[in-house]
Amino acid sequence: MTRNYNFSAGPSALPEDVLKQAQQELLDWHGLGLSIMEMSHRSNEFVGVAAEAEQDLRDLMQIPDNYKVLFMQGGASSQFSMIPMNLLRGKNSADYINTGDWSKKAIQEASRYCEVNVAATTADNNFTSAPAQHELKLNPDAAYVHYTPNETIRGVEFDYIPDTGDVPLVADMSSNILSRPVDVSRFGMIYAGAQKNIGPAGLTVVIVREDLLGNVLPATPALYDYKVNADADSMLNTPPTFGWYLAGLVFKWLKAQGGVEGIAEINRRKAEKLYTAIDSNPFYSNPVATPVRSWMNVPFILANADLDKRFLQEAQEQGLLNLPGHRSVGGMRASIYNAVPEEAVDALIAFMQDFSQRHG
Repeated sequence: MTRNYNFSAGPSALPEDVLKQAQQELLDWHGLGLSIMEMSHRSNEFVGVAAEAEQDLRDLMQIPDNYKVLFMQGGASSQFSMIPMNLLRGKNSADYINTGDWSKKAIQEASRYCEVNVAATTADNNFTSAPAQHELKLNPDAAYVHYTPNETIRGVEFDYIPDTGDVPLVADMSSNILSRPVDVSRFGMIYAGAQKNIGPAGLTVVIVREDLLGNVLPATPALYDYKVNADADSMLNTPPTFGWYLAGLVFKWLKAQGGVEGIAEINRRKAEKLYTAIDSNPFYSNPVATPVRSWMNVPFILANADLDKRFLQEAQEQGLLNLPGHRSVGGMRASIYNAVPEEAVDALIAFMQDFSQRHG
């Protein structure tokens, strides 16, 4: 069987080795005669799978011991509510940095629970840049500062970690977690939907500093309380067991690639190749400021938008799938997450060059 190259923004490509292992174990996990999806989440076998996955993630990200790692449900969007519920801790305001669509969604939801101070926004340039540190209008009395290091839709990625002083920094890393090394100790909390760089949709990883736990808003449901979930080892109710298991396989695959450091070098090469191909050909363009171009999500437009449909049709015929830009911005977008091999980027570049020669 020949697999095509998948440039989907999410749910996105998974490592082929991981899929093959899951396929082999699907009917009979480790000789038990049943699938991982069929066993109790409280069985010794699955508890072992869960603990190993957490430890591998801790190893990969060098997560300090004073942070809890939670494997939750509801997608990253559910965290937009859980964050103010858990992290306001008696305060009535929080700072948010607005750099695009996902930032705006987080702001909208947080506004239901507290006063939101938009510390910076790049709306004036249609979210094609990231604000510099000196442009952040931070409130020293804020409960926390929230930002989205990588905006999936418009392809903007911060080239620095904001300095927020003593105010906890919260990051939605759904689309760039594990893509390059990051100092977890700089953050109060990191969260990520799994369906881009971790595993299948349905699982959400939360990494939160212990001192921030235990002071939720009144009437916060137990399932939304980080401390309650941490005390229950993320098994307050039945977790998404298959997603958790598959995430564990992805973590082991990442270790085999040389860890986050190893995959970062591959990601750097992939992004540099693709941006060079775009910038060197007047048939294509990318609107994002060069210093903050995303390694993970590369939007581009054709000089003649009338050719968009033909480009996508011919790309699909060549086995290059899921290249349409987000419906809100149009154009094209190649999402080149960890599991997208370098040869996929090479194939896309070759197609782009051929297409421009034939239609330019």
